[in-house]
Amino acid sequence: MGLLGLAFHPDYEKNGYFYVNYTGTGGHTRISRFQASGNSADKTSETVLLLVEQPYQNHNGGALAFGPDGRLYAALGDGGSAGDPQKNGQNPNSPLGKILRLDVTDGDPYVLPADNPFGSEVWAYGLRNPWRISFDKLTGDLWIGDVGQNKWEEIDYLPHSWGGGANFGWSVMEGSHAYDGEPQSGMLLPAAEYSHAEGGCSVTGGYVYRGGMPEWNGIYLYGDYCSGKIWGLILADGLWQPQLLFETGATITTFGQDEAGEIYFASDNGAIYRLMQK
Repeated sequence: MGLLGLAFHPDYEKNGYFYVNYTGTGGHTRISRFQASGNSADKTSETVLLLVEQPYQNHNGGALAFGPDGRLYAALGDGGSAGDPQKNGQNPNSPLGKILRLDVTDGDPYVLPADNPFGSEVWAYGLRNPWRISFDKLTGDLWIGDVGQNKWEEIDYLPHSWGGGANFGWSVMEGSHAYDGEPQSGMLLPAAEYSHAEGGCSVTGGYVYRGGMPEWNGIYLYGDYCSGKIWGLILADGLWQPQLLFETGATITTFGQDEAGEIYFASDNGAIYRLMQK
């Protein structure tokens, strides 16, 4: 709970707009726009885009990101408790357990993009707790780190060419495994997963590396909150291949990417780290 996500408008240098995803009064999700002047934000400038009621206190998701289309994407969890008791993940009429997509350029504060698949803010569904999402700076592909229930953590991948309407399977599936039913056709299996038996507990999605080290180019980097491990994921010979790259010993809460494509991560010990080769 608290402040969970932040994204700067593509024209931030001109309009000073930035967007936050946070839990406010009653623990409900608010996605709001603020305006800054110079290095200071005006707290009275808040414009609430969405207020989403949360039935429980956990699984709020929280990530915000602007896509290559200039739309604002927001990741929301399934509403909490355990096992998705309200079955929000597979309900396209609920904003919970979803990736939402808003046009914040052509409306004030936003309008629905005409090509959203369900005639609402919903862009993709079947997610449990998409804590962190990102877009590849080069390809525009969407990457999602979806926190699992009690056995499997997953990385989901949506190519830019697919458009909306993707179903990532929760709560019918946890990762590529049956959870609340049998696997069904049409559900997108994760690009990578790892088990709690391996020592992990909560995946933290990252970014595709597009910085100054050619040998890392195109590798998606992600980590685990409990183990502090960071993996690299790349498509090779038609298969997604994960490889353990770092054992940091840190509790990894989030990743970041600078304008040069270099990647950082933060821990809840208050430190920020930059990933580099030895």
